[in-house]
Amino acid sequence: MRKVIGIGETLLDIIFKDNKPMEAVPGGSTFNAIVSLGRVGANATFVTETGDDHVGGLIRTFLSQNNVNTDYVSVRNGWKSPVSLAFLDNDNNANYTFYRDANTDPVDMQLPEIQADDIVLFGSFYAVSPATRPQVSALLDRARECGAIIYYDVNFRPSHRGDVMKVTPNLIDNLDYADIVRGSRDDFEVLYKKDSAERVYRAETSFYCPRLVYTDGPHPVTVFSDGGFRKEYPMPQTPTVSTIGAGDNFNAGLICAMLRHDIRRADLERGLTEGEWAKLIESATAFSADCCAGIYNYVSAEFGEKHRL
Repeated sequence: MRKVIGIGETLLDIIFKDNKPMEAVPGGSTFNAIVSLGRVGANATFVTETGDDHVGGLIRTFLSQNNVNTDYVSVRNGWKSPVSLAFLDNDNNANYTFYRDANTDPVDMQLPEIQADDIVLFGSFYAVSPATRPQVSALLDRARECGAIIYYDVNFRPSHRGDVMKVTPNLIDNLDYADIVRGSRDDFEVLYKKDSAERVYRAETSFYCPRLVYTDGPHPVTVFSDGGFRKEYPMPQTPTVSTIGAGDNFNAGLICAMLRHDIRRADLERGLTEGEWAKLIESATAFSADCCAGIYNYVSAEFGEKHRL
């Protein structure tokens, strides 16, 4: 089976509503997507690091319990695993406060084998931060050499607005590595001060990657692809308990559909048809909707069983 390999940060999300803690769950942008892919039976591997503390052990156990290969999870001795406080507002969107250990000594992370048409997922500030750039670049170089499909989730939070100029060279490299770019209206407003899918694609991303999936909360998803392809797809209107993992699970659903329908690098390069894109977005929005229906950051176990590969 083709592999899905993710790289990113892991942390413990403590979720608050009305300033009261509701739940504590392992999280992280790529982490959430990889857990959902593990739940549907994908051959999923995660590359990350944790501390040798209680939170780190909890995270590693949780990955294993959800069918995710932890052979490439590095453990830092004497390091505290990150924690985030996620405060849900009236619309169940989260505002975050992060707590991270100041110890930033580099860690030697081992990388998995990659085969042609495997899918490598990366994104968020982890993908552009100078502190983690060597590990990310090493994985992306290997993925490109091996003919894997590289999926980049921009996921650039407003809290990093002051870092935009510093990380722009890494951002451009990521766009150039990517075979598919997924970003939200909020991401691109922070990065480019642009709130139009067309303007973002034409002015900022199309030169590097011809495929952009532009999401805008409950509003339609806009897809740009090879040969001038452009189409909008409606988002299902569903009640939300938490939107914390909405974008992460959109990524998981799209990747799941690529596996289910055997979409490979050659298919991307020839240009996906309208029908193929429709299948990808339908799966992406279904995963996102299921995640938002609960307090957790991933699709439910029941959803995973129903949609197994």
